[in-house]
Amino acid sequence: MFKPTNGGYMDLTFHVQTFGCQMNKHDSERVTGMLEGLGALAVDTIEEADVVVFMTCCVREAADVRLMGQVSSMKNIPLRPGSPLGKRMVAIGGCIGQRDGEKLFDELPHVDVVFGTNNLASLPSLLEKAITDHVQSAETLEESLAFPTDLPTTREHSWAAWLPITIGCNNFCTYCIVPYVRGREKSRPIEDVVAEASRYVADGVKEITLLGQNVNSYGRDLYGKPRFADVLQAVADTGVERLRFATSHPKDLTDEVISKFATVENLMPALHLPAQSGSNAILKAMHRVYTVEHYLELIAKLRDACPGIALSTDIIVGFPGETEEDFMDTYRLIEQVGYSQVFTFIYSKREGTPAATYEDNTPREVIQDRFDRLRTVVEQGAYDFNQAQAGRVVSVLFEGTSKKEPGIVTGRSPENTTVHAPLPDGLSVQDVSGSVFDVKIEQARTWYLRGEFCSLG
Repeated sequence: MFKPTNGGYMDLTFHVQTFGCQMNKHDSERVTGMLEGLGALAVDTIEEADVVVFMTCCVREAADVRLMGQVSSMKNIPLRPGSPLGKRMVAIGGCIGQRDGEKLFDELPHVDVVFGTNNLASLPSLLEKAITDHVQSAETLEESLAFPTDLPTTREHSWAAWLPITIGCNNFCTYCIVPYVRGREKSRPIEDVVAEASRYVADGVKEITLLGQNVNSYGRDLYGKPRFADVLQAVADTGVERLRFATSHPKDLTDEVISKFATVENLMPALHLPAQSGSNAILKAMHRVYTVEHYLELIAKLRDACPGIALSTDIIVGFPGETEEDFMDTYRLIEQVGYSQVFTFIYSKREGTPAATYEDNTPREVIQDRFDRLRTVVEQGAYDFNQAQAGRVVSVLFEGTSKKEPGIVTGRSPENTTVHAPLPDGLSVQDVSGSVFDVKIEQARTWYLRGEFCSLG
């Protein structure tokens, strides 16, 4: 039987499966960094892995169902040849781990380790206990003693970095489980954020994305008032080529932050600003603490500061009590704003949230019909936005080859739109990945742009 050597895992392979938001993706990078630091080898598939770590999301019911199905199916996947373990070790972390804790062992008895959002650093010791003592191990702390970015990180791409500036959330929207599984909002000192950003720039990172459940309220807990505009400016001043951030709550989006889109050259012209609904009655029931009128004022200010800005949003269809009139208010909001992208979701009841107790008699087929109607206007808006890009030359940060088309490389425009282009003769995928090239846009489709590299001469 395998025994860790001096806390190391030199003979083990591992695979991390990630569900959910950018914060979960960054947590997965930290899990990878810890396990690689102990000598384990990251592999691409579950079949190759001795240890499988699921980093989970519980914002919507579909994520729970997907996790349960994938974990249950692992009982039928044989160990890789030569594995030093008697069984494949399965660990569940992230939001479902935090929410359910040891209860997961009852539902999924072949799971070995459960850990929460506030104790990523405990994963190696929990795994060691499960491997050496042959017992299930769980730990879900209510609050982290240190900001988790202090942990080692292995980034998915060398040229891009997630940089968390806050964790947790204080908003308690009535439909949202995040404050209960991520805890109360906690900000990093601005000096720590800038120091990490500077290290990334020195390491060749081209694009930094600042992360938080609500980045706009950054610093309120440390400094008595939000200082997100200061963070944006300070990180931009490190010289990073591209700067982005997510996610913004409309109630905390200030004029100072909006003005940065006009004055900070390396702040990309794209903003994700979740509306959730276009009905004031539904926004009040959601405890979103702003009105549609205020939201539209923010949109006008953003377009004044940055006329070409790409705006994206989240919309929930079928929130308890939503009427046809409420839905049409949302429909009209999407038409009016002209989003580049809208992420639409059918309301998912989350036990433990206030909205889970709200009565709703709306038939499922009515909600599905609204969702389908909304999808039509969303697609039209995305198509219209992309049409304005046709004929332009855009700078694209390339990420690699297209999954569907050999010989085509893909990347992101400043507006965060996917761009495809044929790989020029004389260049390899490695030559363009992680680099910015100008591309002349020749075709504009609903969800992507296609063009040709401009002269490389």
